[in-house]
Amino acid sequence: MTVIHETVDLAINLPDGTRLSARSWIPEDAVAKPVPAILEFLPYRKRDGTAERDQITHPWFAARGYACLRVDMRGCGESEGLFDDEYSPQEMQDALDVIDWISRQDWCSGNVGMMGISWGGFNSLQAAANRAPALKAIITLCSTTDRFADDIHFKGGCLLGENIGWAATAASWFSPPPDPALAGEAWRDIWLNRLEKMPFLAQTWHEHQNRDAYWKHGSVCEDYDAITAAVFAIGGWHDGYRNTPAHLAANLSAPVRALMGPWNHKYPHMAVPGPRIGFLQEALAWWDHWLKGIGNGADRAPAYTAWLMDSVKPATSFGHRPGRWITEAEWPSPRITPRIFHLGEARLGDTPAPAFTQLARPSTAVGMATGEYFPFGFGPGELPDDQQGDDALSACFDSDMLSDTCDIVGAPRVNLTLSADQHRGQIAVRLCDLRPDGSSALITMGVLNLRHREGFDAMKDIVPGQPTEVTLDLDQIAYRLPEGHRLRIAVSTSYWPFIWPEPEPLTVTISGGSLSLPLRPLATGDEISFPEPTGAPPLALKYHSETLESKHVETDPGTGETRIIISGTTPLTEDLTHGLTTGSKIEEIWSIRDGEPASARVDITWDRSLGRGDWQTRSRVLTSLWGDAEDFHIVQRIQAWEGERLVFDRHHQDSVRRL
Repeated sequence: MTVIHETVDLAINLPDGTRLSARSWIPEDAVAKPVPAILEFLPYRKRDGTAERDQITHPWFAARGYACLRVDMRGCGESEGLFDDEYSPQEMQDALDVIDWISRQDWCSGNVGMMGISWGGFNSLQAAANRAPALKAIITLCSTTDRFADDIHFKGGCLLGENIGWAATAASWFSPPPDPALAGEAWRDIWLNRLEKMPFLAQTWHEHQNRDAYWKHGSVCEDYDAITAAVFAIGGWHDGYRNTPAHLAANLSAPVRALMGPWNHKYPHMAVPGPRIGFLQEALAWWDHWLKGIGNGADRAPAYTAWLMDSVKPATSFGHRPGRWITEAEWPSPRITPRIFHLGEARLGDTPAPAFTQLARPSTAVGMATGEYFPFGFGPGELPDDQQGDDALSACFDSDMLSDTCDIVGAPRVNLTLSADQHRGQIAVRLCDLRPDGSSALITMGVLNLRHREGFDAMKDIVPGQPTEVTLDLDQIAYRLPEGHRLRIAVSTSYWPFIWPEPEPLTVTISGGSLSLPLRPLATGDEISFPEPTGAPPLALKYHSETLESKHVETDPGTGETRIIISGTTPLTEDLTHGLTTGSKIEEIWSIRDGEPASARVDITWDRSLGRGDWQTRSRVLTSLWGDAEDFHIVQRIQAWEGERLVFDRHHQDSVRRL
């Protein structure tokens, strides 16, 4: 077995003099026999934030002939400098400089791969689009090609509730200090300077409500042909980023492989629902071919592989999702053909219906069964529940019972003819499986800001009362709908708290439309197989408390206010290799009054602790968002303590005009 040399604070000096800190695993004989390198470039604190998963993943690759580097971004962890924004020009330049630095080390063969999930999946794609010369291949997981239309901030032109949630979480991630064991006596000055200079991301992200240059930067869909490195794109049906692997497989001219499992926002060897797969083995084959030139057939893998999920009774969590693996040699697949259903009065039919009108009336209660935008497997209530409650408050169009089982694979498309009673508004469209047991299971969904109906670059007001045609593609899916089940299209004019509501209630009159359902020939069993998960020996950890999670909904009958209260506490965890102890706690309160969408508000509190022995620190980030007819109002307060002494307290409040 290859002997690996680990360095906990490898210095990478950038051209501007900034020192980045890396944790590295490099074969001891790599100077004599240079090896390719694998980079993961993140803001999430390698020392404590991602250390547990890094330990399982990177030493495993290193033992098989790779130099692996987990690098903290500028201004994060033990890296010098200041963080400015996600996917900023500075971040991308740093990534390109790091790749170049790695390629020139005497232990590197000159070939570099880059991988990552979420943030790391984004910047891997962006580095490939910027054509870093040494970057030959990437593996991108749970990422997006379009930072505006299909990201954590906006979706379908609608402001996501998760936009403010992510702003709160990011500020919390950046609030702990560097480890004095690595940063030295300057740790406190570094910490306080970072807190003082931390950008107010919640304001920035709310200021860009169209798909402008801010969002186009880093959106690889602007020029797919810019990517020449080989791309392995992975996603999960229970994650917020369900479309990226299909989009990349359909649009890249570079070598590409797409894989969709039943997973949440996790690596496939750690994710739920199962089945988990041997991600590390699949990744190794990718690296071996594109970084070492080994003819192992990785370049001949199916263009698109997906877990075709069986219909199951809705539940807010699953340990395993039954189904089977399907493959397509090319994507889009010529084997997938549309079946058209026409909307009629409360019906979906195979033939156009007589003239009808059906109302989607306003209700601030629609969306309570949606689950989390990003399920992490942390606790209850993350996945979509039975949709019957939301269906009852929506305009529904139901099919007859299906006479044959069908496999839905791809992105269903919904066309609607509608008129609205306001000049602005939003719609949520859900495709549901009406099961014989009476439950309504969410298959897939989409949302649309009606003022973005002609494109996301600018808004165009609705003319009240005037019929207009709108089209939206629902999220990609692979789902088996059995014989005897029925389909439902459910349309609502709000979807709280998944999307932030417009200030005025909206009623939409639907007078026509269709559903184009992508159907694939029925799969008879697994069409591909995967190895079981594996990994390097885990990190030595000691837990000093338990994980606690809760989610509940309460309504005040006097005021009509409904509150969704979510709380979670991670266990106080000690890393036995260096003694750091970390912990975190979050509480989110989402509130809205019945019939008053402008009353929507969220308050989020994050607490984090970091310490070792007598050295103890903690931080608190309080973030709030509410609005009115004209503005969004955003507040963020960041506090930090060293021991029991408050050493930092900053309050930032601003308003952003609604467009």
